[in-house]
Amino acid sequence: MTTQEGVVKYRCDYHPAPALPRNELAELNAWRKLMTIAGLIGQDANRYGGYGYGNISRRLDAQVREQGRHPFVITGTQTGGKADLTPDDYVVVTACYPEENRLVAEGPVQPSSEALTHGAVYALDDQILWVVHAHSPEIWHNAEALGVPMTANVPYGTPEMAAEVRRLYAESDLPQKRIFGMAGHEDGVVTYGRTAEEAGFTMLAYLVRALQISERKN
Repeated sequence: MTTQEGVVKYRCDYHPAPALPRNELAELNAWRKLMTIAGLIGQDANRYGGYGYGNISRRLDAQVREQGRHPFVITGTQTGGKADLTPDDYVVVTACYPEENRLVAEGPVQPSSEALTHGAVYALDDQILWVVHAHSPEIWHNAEALGVPMTANVPYGTPEMAAEVRRLYAESDLPQKRIFGMAGHEDGVVTYGRTAEEAGFTMLAYLVRALQISERKN
């Protein structure tokens, strides 16, 4: 099937399947809850056309696998507006090929095109096990002052974005900072890490720094 979100089209080979057990999602769900409390994941009728924004994912294992075949579990499409998620709100991406705008997924809910960039990040290094995609005007608008690596102005969830992620990883200090912003995706910021703490606290630390910059401007 072909799915469309906004103007981004991608191919999703989706197969309905039972949800993962709740205990396997507990850590992921807790961090997702924290990100919603911080306003980094959510839904607002006055922002982004009213669509839900942001999501979080983790790889299901740390095995070295063939390119594209690193399965990860991610929040499902348009779940941003829910304060609390259940196992039925998560989907497993079993294979992801950002260069082809294609992914394979199974679960009780379909993934969004945001899963493509998560897949591009996991493909950078087998040690990356967690990814957070947030929308933060504070970080995004202060990216230069914060030293946040930025992609070129290309659409989110496209082969061009996947190529930009690879370029930043090779040419910038992204491997050390574990954060990048997306110039073509309003307020879009991504962090990652080997653990939930690395990915989550990196996002929160940059948000705190961005808020300090904003305070000094006022």
